[in-house]
Amino acid sequence: MSTISHQSHAASLGTGDRIELLLIDDDPSDVFLVEEMLAESGMEIQMTVAEDLRAARRRLSRRTQCIIVDLSAPDDHDQMEELREVLSMSQNAAVVVLTGFDDADLGVRAVAAGAEDYLVKQQVDGPLLARAIRYSIERKRAEETERRLVEARILGRENARLERGLLPVPLIDEPALRHHTRYRPGRRRALLGGDFYDTVQTEGGTVHLMIGDVCGHGPDEAALGVQLRMAWRTLVLAGHTGERLLGTLDTVLGHERRSEEIFTTLCMVTIAPSLRTARMHLAGHPPPLLFREDGAGGGEVTALPEYAHGPALGLVPGAEWPTTEIDLGESWSLMLYTDGLIEGRVGDGSARLGTEGLVELARAARRGGAAGRGLIDGLVGEVERLNGDALTDDLAVLLLSRTGA
Repeated sequence: MSTISHQSHAASLGTGDRIELLLIDDDPSDVFLVEEMLAESGMEIQMTVAEDLRAARRRLSRRTQCIIVDLSAPDDHDQMEELREVLSMSQNAAVVVLTGFDDADLGVRAVAAGAEDYLVKQQVDGPLLARAIRYSIERKRAEETERRLVEARILGRENARLERGLLPVPLIDEPALRHHTRYRPGRRRALLGGDFYDTVQTEGGTVHLMIGDVCGHGPDEAALGVQLRMAWRTLVLAGHTGERLLGTLDTVLGHERRSEEIFTTLCMVTIAPSLRTARMHLAGHPPPLLFREDGAGGGEVTALPEYAHGPALGLVPGAEWPTTEIDLGESWSLMLYTDGLIEGRVGDGSARLGTEGLVELARAARRGGAAGRGLIDGLVGEVERLNGDALTDDLAVLLLSRTGA
C-alpha cells in the first residue's frame, strides 16, 4: 500500500479542491499508468493504493471520495463478487471500474450493479479519467441528496400518520372556545418527544386541560408520555379530577417508567362550565400564561401564581398537590407550555428566558395584534431568535381562548 499526491500548477491556482482517491489494483504497471494519467489531467489528487480488498478496507476513510477498482483479472477471478464487496464498503464514496479491452460488457454490468462509471483501460487518457472521477463523485452526491429527500418525505408522512394516531384530538363542543397547539420533539428526526398534552370537555360543560413533560429525550420517554396522556384522558372521562387524578397518574408513572429516576412535570387546569373560573394544579411545572381582554383591543398578560404547587410526579410518595382558584373573566386565553419554551438562552451569556421573559414576549406579541396560532408561532420564533438557534428541548404549547359573550 502507498499514498501518492499529485498537484498540477493549474490545480494549485484553485481550479478545484483536492480529491481523496483509493485505487484497488495489484499490478504495479497499472498503478503507474493511473498515476501518469492523473498527473496529466491536472487534478489535485491524494491517491491511496491498496493491492486487495483487505488492504482497501484498512485504507478507506470517511474522506475518500472515489474508489477506482481494476476488474481486469484472470478468468477464474469473480469480478462481480469483488465489485459487490467494494460497493458494500464504499459508504459515500463513488466507485469507478476499470476493465480490459475485451470486458466492456463487464463494465456495463458493473454500472447496473451500482458503480457510478466504468472505463476501458486501453481507451482512457488523463482528461477522460479526470472527467469520469469528477462525474462519478457528483453523481454519487446527487444520489445521496435524492436519497435524503426521499427519506425526509417518508419521515414526514410517517410523522403525520403518527401524530394523527398518537397526538390528541381535542374533545370540545363549546363554540365559544378556540383551541390551538404547537408540538415539536427536540431530538433530530424524532417523531415524538417526552412532552404531551390533552383537552377534554366532559358532560355538563367542564373543560379539562393538561400539559406534561417526561424528563429525558429518548423514545422510552416519548412512549411514556403517550401512556400518561391516554391515562389522563381515561381518568377524566371516568369522572376523576384534582388531587385524586394526579395521585392515580403518579401510580401509573411508577409502574410504567423504566427507571425510578424518571419523573414527570404536569400542569392541569379545570375550567368551570361558566367558562369564567378555573382550578389549577401544578406538579413541578411552569405556570400557564393568562391573557385577559379589556374589550378595547387591549388587555393584560400575566403568569398564573405558582405559590400553591406540588412536586413532579414520580418524586415523592404520597405527595399532595394543592388547588389554585383562578378568575378568568369574560374574554381570555390560557397558554400552557412545557419548559422547552422558556429554557432557551437570551443573548450570548448563559441567562435563560424563564417565565418572566416569556411574559414580556407575550405582551409585545399581543400589542402587535397576535392571537391564536399566530401568537404561538410568533412566540416560538422569537424565543429561537433570542436563543441564536433552534431549540433543542422538546416543546409543546396549548392555547385555549374564549371570546366574550
